[in-house]
Formats: sequence, structure tokens, C-alpha cells
Amino acid sequence: MKVILLENLRKIGNIGDIIEVKRGFARNFLIVNNKALYASKDNIKKVEKIKAELGKKDLEKKRAAKELSEKIHNKLFNVEKQVTENKELYGSIKPTEISKLIFDKEKIEIKPSLIQPMKEIKTLGTHVVKIDLHSEIQAEIKIKVNSFEQTK
Repeated sequence: MKVILLENLRKIGNIGDIIEVKRGFARNFLIVNNKALYASKDNIKKVEKIKAELGKKDLEKKRAAKELSEKIHNKLFNVEKQVTENKELYGSIKPTEISKLIFDKEKIEIKPSLIQPMKEIKTLGTHVVKIDLHSEIQAEIKIKVNSFEQTK
């Protein structure tokens, strides 16, 4: 299915590009989230007219993402978790938990879908997590997992 992109999307394309994608991806993600339109003749003309405006919006998003990146890049966030005798966590630390951590400490709201741990966080120690803030801007934070000692 052919669609016209309304946003710059990393590894997919830039504003105004007409690309071929799978039907489900187009319907369930790109079009629903206003990231693309069906590539009809009318829509192609419409996108050509508003391309400059879309570019300005993208620059604004990029600027906001850069500011956010400067606030959180290379910051260390501490988490205390219960561990087994083997020093492994019960479960793992998920992006939703990382998002909540960032909000609690920095008062910055980041969607869990933007958070990508390098590998699953299941052990004690410091782990690097990438955050995709914009198609061209990523930030890295560190999550330090400590053992939660229960006192009786």
C-alpha cells in the first residue's frame, strides 16, 4: 500500500515521501497516528501544498526533543528491586517503569514506547537505555539497579 508521510520517521522516510508499506502497518500505525495519508491524487496535491508547514512543525518537534535530550542525557536513575540469591531480579525492569522513574525524578513525561533498553534489565548493576525523542535525536540514560534490603 502506498502512503505519503506527514512526519520524518527514522528508517522509514521523510515528510512528503511516497512509500510502499504493508497494509496493516499503514492502517494500524501510520494513518491512525496521523503520520501518513493514503497516496491518492488529492492527498498528494494536499501534501505538496502543506509541506512547508509540516517542515516547520517537524523543526519545532526537533527543537523540543533536543531540549529534552539535554535535560536527561547521561543522567543516572536509581532503582531498588528485590533479588534472588543469584543476584537476579524477580522479573525485569520494563519501559513503563523507566518512564515513571523519569517522571518522578525529573518531572518529564516520556512515552514508554520511546524507551528502548539495550538488553533486558534483569540483573543488578548499571544499564544503558536509549530514548528515541525524534527521528534524528536520541538520548541515553543509565539505570542503576540496587538490591532492595528488607528489614524485619
